Amino acid sequence: MGSLMLAGGAEFGGRMGAIDRLALERAGGPGARLRVIPAAAAPDHNEQRAGRNAVHWFRGLGARDVAVVPLTDRASAEDATVATELERAHLIYLLGGFTHYLGQTLAGSASLAGLRAAHAAGAVLAGSSAGAMVLCEHYYDPAEGELRAGLGFLPRACFIPHHDTFGRSWGPRLAPRLPDAVLIGVDEQTGMLDDGQGRRWRVAGRGGVTLYWQGRAERYAAGEDFDLPLRP
Repeated sequence: MGSLMLAGGAEFGGRMGAIDRLALERAGGPGARLRVIPAAAAPDHNEQRAGRNAVHWFRGLGARDVAVVPLTDRASAEDATVATELERAHLIYLLGGFTHYLGQTLAGSASLAGLRAAHAAGAVLAGSSAGAMVLCEHYYDPAEGELRAGLGFLPRACFIPHHDTFGRSWGPRLAPRLPDAVLIGVDEQTGMLDDGQGRRWRVAGRGGVTLYWQGRAERYAAGEDFDLPLRP
């Protein structure tokens, strides 16, 4: 089984190099096949610029085999060539943007099957903001104020991005609706990478990670490790 890397937003700059280097190392180093999914940026026609930023950033970190996959809508998510490209990847990065659009685009698709196969084979699945949100069992759709079913790579969890700016206000409204889930608040320019088992995590970046669980809040700073309090 591979690892998950969840980032709080404002990626590809500042202090994000720390967690992205860890993810690249976990995936096999500079020669790892790194593929970027730009779908979340497609609704406002930002997918090409966002994809170029991702490629430029990771090449700057030493990645030699990095490319954007043409996955921007449901039709391309069902494309067998795209799905195969994802299945062969060692590190897959889901960009931020429109959360529910990304979740709907991937749910039940051939590309999601490719993501699952890659992760089962040891790949790192990474996401920032919306990209991290949909990887969990639940995600919050701020446009509609609704909780949605995520892709389920991290069970019994709901991700709160941009926790040090606007995301912090989501906690009080989500906690009563998800009493058996852990809410994971991650600051901008900050990420968390797991040990391949989904339990032990390392924090890296500018800020920290805050866990909301059964009425408690626990804060972890960059450089610290923590366990997610998830029931079996």
